[in-house]
Amino acid sequence: MASFQKKLAAKILKVGMSKVWLDPNKVKDVEKAITRIDVKKLVNQNAVKALPGKLKMPKEKRKRRSTGGRKGSKFALWPKKRRWIHTVRPLRAMLKELKTSTQIDNSTYKKMRLMVKGGMFRSKHHLRIYLEQHDFLKKVGK
Repeated sequence: MASFQKKLAAKILKVGMSKVWLDPNKVKDVEKAITRIDVKKLVNQNAVKALPGKLKMPKEKRKRRSTGGRKGSKFALWPKKRRWIHTVRPLRAMLKELKTSTQIDNSTYKKMRLMVKGGMFRSKHHLRIYLEQHDFLKKVGK
């Protein structure tokens, strides 16, 4: 039928030939179009359109979406940034709490804050042990 025009339209619309739609009511106009300019005019008149493409997702990726399909621990599946945030926020909150309750002084707070930023501590427990071993914690009488 109008395969040449379909080829031109595919190049103009930047889609494959199977994604080009020709208006069945304007077939004669489409067959007369022999230049790119003619085809562009038909595109503007909506006699030629690009069909929407399907979203393709690899089968393996689809399978892994649900909780039963994932392999690995919870934290292995988390993005690195999310894991980092999950670790650092509680550590910083703990340091702030220790500072406000005057269990550590300002200089210690700043040092520990930099160590947290550097990834020195795995958890709040690890931070607590470090502070106790290096005698940074002050005993607060109640």
